Amino acid sequence: MDDFDVKPILESLFFVSDSPIRVDSLLEILPESNKEAILEGIQRIQEEYGNPSKGIELTEIAGGYQFRTKPGWAEWVNRLKKGRAVKLSQASLETLAIVAYRQPIIRPAIEEIRGVDSGSVLHTLMEKGLIKIVGRKDLPGRPLVYGTTKAFLELFSLNSLSDLPKLREIQSPPEPDEITPKEIPPQADSQEERPKPVPEGVASEDSFVQPSAQIGVGQDGSGQD
Repeated sequence: MDDFDVKPILESLFFVSDSPIRVDSLLEILPESNKEAILEGIQRIQEEYGNPSKGIELTEIAGGYQFRTKPGWAEWVNRLKKGRAVKLSQASLETLAIVAYRQPIIRPAIEEIRGVDSGSVLHTLMEKGLIKIVGRKDLPGRPLVYGTTKAFLELFSLNSLSDLPKLREIQSPPEPDEITPKEIPPQADSQEERPKPVPEGVASEDSFVQPSAQIGVGQDGSGQD
């Protein structure tokens, strides 16, 4: 096909798709094109929608590409989508974080970390499509093994699990009683900060009272005799 411009076709596909489209899928849809031309078209779209005047952008997410609203317009988008947002309880967030960082993981391991039964929470997360059963562990009883889904990556705007924040980046700073003496920097022994001894019978500067402190001040601001 002569003068074949793949960009407007890609733009149309990304616009109508409700989930990220992988490059492999684009190659199947566009046999007239090739991977190099498709990637070039994607780059052109990203540059065009990277303009601050655009309300959406083409994002690489969950192994594919998808049009998404820019974070700066989230307030207005949420007004439209209120009631449809994914809401997670604290227990669900805790469990989801454990699965995300420790997957593949079995339920007993999750409950050992949380210290409470997590069966109902796992069921809720599976209903929301954020985790799935990826197999069975070769242990007595063959417990189910859990992992995250593509929907999890989409929800948290991640292209892959390697984009998860490193644990050391999100850990809270140590409490004061957790800091060892070696971690406390030595303080300089400043001679200037030490008070000099005052000879007997000589008043120090601190012993003098300012005259203004000896005069009472009335509510109207005038001095009282």
